[in-house]
Amino acid sequence: MFGVFSTQNHALRCGTGHAAGVLNPGLDHLNFEPESTMLMFANVLVAAVALLHIYILVLEMFLWTKPQGRRAFGSTQEFANQTKVLAANQGLYNGFLAAGLIAGLLMGAEGHAFKIFFLVCVVVAGVYGGLTASRRILFIQALPAAIALAFVLAS
Repeated sequence: MFGVFSTQNHALRCGTGHAAGVLNPGLDHLNFEPESTMLMFANVLVAAVALLHIYILVLEMFLWTKPQGRRAFGSTQEFANQTKVLAANQGLYNGFLAAGLIAGLLMGAEGHAFKIFFLVCVVVAGVYGGLTASRRILFIQALPAAIALAFVLAS
């Protein structure tokens, strides 16, 4: 298919008139400008925050009373049993945060404001949780969202 990688063949195939893609034929359509690279990295961070919140949803809604859930939150079986409904409610809210971030990603350029709004929500929730429940939440929830937010704002 790409038998001979001459500059002439590359220019004819890709319409570039230069040999930039000789070592990576077929990649000329990708945009590796600094702005697009920043946007891609920002979107990867947003996706990571969304995945984190899906994981938290699973822990709080489905694993709260199981060993994995109790270990993650440092709770006893008795406490987990007593707070199961409250944890499931918290998990649902974390799912909404993830859904908003995913919607922002799927909307493309039009989702920029969505990503900002939901990342701010995650940061606020993380700071509040860090101040009222456990300082770890600042590092697990607020910090990753704040870093993602900085990259989204810069992109």
